[in-house]
Amino acid sequence: MKVAIQMDPIEGVNIASDTTWLMAMEAQNRGYSLWVYDFRTLALDEGRLYCRARPVTLKQVQGDHVTFGDEVKLDLGRDIDVILMRQDPPFDMAYVTATYLLETVHPQTLVVNDPAQVRSAPEKLLVTHFPDLTPPTLISSDPVALVDFHKRHGDVVLKPLHGAAGSGVVRLKADDPNLEALIEIHATGSRDPLVIQKFLPAVSAGDKRILLVDGEPVGAINRVPLKDQVRSNLRVGGTAAPVELTPRDLEICAAIGPTLKERGLIFVGIDVIGDWMTEINVTSPTGAQQLKQFSGVDAAALMWDAIETRRIPSA
Repeated sequence: MKVAIQMDPIEGVNIASDTTWLMAMEAQNRGYSLWVYDFRTLALDEGRLYCRARPVTLKQVQGDHVTFGDEVKLDLGRDIDVILMRQDPPFDMAYVTATYLLETVHPQTLVVNDPAQVRSAPEKLLVTHFPDLTPPTLISSDPVALVDFHKRHGDVVLKPLHGAAGSGVVRLKADDPNLEALIEIHATGSRDPLVIQKFLPAVSAGDKRILLVDGEPVGAINRVPLKDQVRSNLRVGGTAAPVELTPRDLEICAAIGPTLKERGLIFVGIDVIGDWMTEINVTSPTGAQQLKQFSGVDAAALMWDAIETRRIPSA
């Protein structure tokens, strides 16, 4: 297969921990041809979608891990079998526009994840389709509604709707007077709503990242926050640890799995604190390298198995 990866610069990835790197290496090991490109080079010209891309050869040597060929112009509807949409958020209008452009070639060229569904299922919104599985949550820009939620639930977590990697996440205890000021600060730089959610004390024991492939759970890692911190994301100091799936985790996955599969969300990471799901990550979920290191389960290989059932005719 011919695979194009829409991603942040591959030169800068940490090959020991980056999930996109694991996906790319698995593709190369299967004999696929690989190109990488920046979403800003996408060009819709008279109904055909092009990008400027570089072929790559990869090796497992940090700092000398990629060799580039000459840049080429790819017709993404004709030259490529699979596109991995793996650039990191922010999930802003540039990101949204890229999904519109990729939608012009999908599913003739399989885009993972389905760009229309990525656009329709932001991490902190899709989770609200399953209120029985989530803690009390409000999404709004209205200061009156946000303050009322804080009064009703006391200890809460506030975060930007389209934030990622723990950016902008704060905890507000019941008597904290700073909510209205935080709302004002957020409004000066963004028109996006905020998410306010009942605080879950179980986060001190970790925030579980469960990976699902084609709607089925394949394993999990635990992300343990630093002492007295509410954010457990690995990028802000959380520590990855092995963990087993509980009956409650499996219950959550069974409830959401059919929706993920129906929407063409092949590679997904959900966040679970205690007994409650807090996010469904569909843009560029991480955790696959740590899962493989802890358990031997290769979520990237399972993802490519799922893709092959769609792209490669059976003998």
